[in-house]
Amino acid sequence: MKKLLILITALAFSFSVHAQENSKSPKQIRKEEKRAKINALIKAEEEGVIAYRKHYAFGIKLNTDGYGISFEKGYSKSIKRATIYQIEITERKHQKEEKQSNLFSPAAPIIYGKVNYFYPVKLGVQKQFLFANKSNKNGVSITGNVGGGISLGFLRAYELEVDDQTNGGRKHIRYDSPDSLLFANPIGLNPSGPGLGRGWDNIKMTPGLYLKPGLRFDYGRYNDLLAAIEVGVIAEFYSKKIPQMLFNEEKQFFFSAYFTLMFGKRK
Repeated sequence: MKKLLILITALAFSFSVHAQENSKSPKQIRKEEKRAKINALIKAEEEGVIAYRKHYAFGIKLNTDGYGISFEKGYSKSIKRATIYQIEITERKHQKEEKQSNLFSPAAPIIYGKVNYFYPVKLGVQKQFLFANKSNKNGVSITGNVGGGISLGFLRAYELEVDDQTNGGRKHIRYDSPDSLLFANPIGLNPSGPGLGRGWDNIKMTPGLYLKPGLRFDYGRYNDLLAAIEVGVIAEFYSKKIPQMLFNEEKQFFFSAYFTLMFGKRK
């Protein structure tokens, strides 16, 4: 009788487990399989086995003198080292820039003395070194990145729209043209700032080099997701001086700190 009760209990338990498994939705099953796979990869990395060979990530970047976006693709040689290829597009602003609005007109504000928009486009390579790995799936890994590459500085003309006092209507002028002398009385010209579509027909490029060291803190919940904050500094040197503002010294060397919020995935 006792054996029969044990057999019945075992069969009931088996039937219950089987029923629970069958009651799971395909979504729950996929979620559990993914969790099991990630746990296995985390355990493998803890044992020194590389689990992810490459990654890609997008970034939103804030500089002490501008802002921009970035994209990178990295290849891991081991758990502790990786090579990263990057492209960044930023807008660098002059520290003396100040928007001024015309109190007598709803026109777009102007930046007095601005000559060019300055857009550095960087193409570079970084080496990544692991300082501290995640202690668990909800931990934070810390890496150090150092590298550099080519910086192409694109200058877009800053063209204002003003009243044409000679021929009537409106015209576009720049501060570095003879017409800029008319700005002794800017309110009388009813100036308005340039739109996004102005100045692209007068693009100039100045090549340079850059160096960028930084620290990255990856707080992604699982190792296959990259969610990180990166902080560091950038030093850029161009082949000639960059004209940004009238009546201010033009520079070839630029130094700034940055903060980047990154999102991506590992494979």
